[in-house]
Amino acid sequence: MLDLKGRIALVTGASRGIGYFTALELAKSGAHVIAVARTVGGLEELDDEIKAVGGTATLVPLDLADMKAIDALGGSIHERWGKLDVLVANAGMLGTIAPLGHTKAKDFEKVMTINVNATWRLMRTVEPLIKASDAGRGIFLSSGVAHSCKPFWGAYAASKAAIEAMARVWANELVNFGVRINNVNPGATRTAMRAQAVPGENPSTLPDPRDVAAKIVKLADPALTENGMLFDVRQDRFLAYRDPE
Repeated sequence: MLDLKGRIALVTGASRGIGYFTALELAKSGAHVIAVARTVGGLEELDDEIKAVGGTATLVPLDLADMKAIDALGGSIHERWGKLDVLVANAGMLGTIAPLGHTKAKDFEKVMTINVNATWRLMRTVEPLIKASDAGRGIFLSSGVAHSCKPFWGAYAASKAAIEAMARVWANELVNFGVRINNVNPGATRTAMRAQAVPGENPSTLPDPRDVAAKIVKLADPALTENGMLFDVRQDRFLAYRDPE
């Protein structure tokens, strides 16, 4: 079993779905989890489950649209722990499923604010902390639509493509500090977001987020060597990006 004793892990979107169960898996492995989400009730349920498996957590109710709160998060972590070993950037919003030309500006901008701008702010505020770790690990949740560019998913697809690009840049920037950063394509999963996106789909045909999280947590391993890659959960393997020659 993965040993993360003494390690500090931050998970966004931890109140439900993949983020919830990834936080739980990290706690099971011995990490102290900083659980970030808007929904206090979901965080409290997570805390109860983490305590039930003998783990510990710090709950941070935070709206990722609050950029000043994200900026302050790094300082708070520094004061208490002085480092961050694992960052799981999971939180995100789907937005409107509609043709790009019919998408309202406010809806497009909200997706970019939560999925892209907040993720960049998070990276910036924790960078000194993850550099201070002896084996910092960054895990960024993406989506297959970042590559398939499915019609009507324009805002979400663009936001996930941006996240992947930022994570790859960060992976190259921090590689000499022993940090390893990778993107994750979880595939279709039985989550509330998936139900919103594909309302006619039978959820029983989809993987449970518990099972998806059990694979994602492996990317927090201090012994991990892969960097700047895409981990495909369905295939349970890393895929290398093809850069232009």
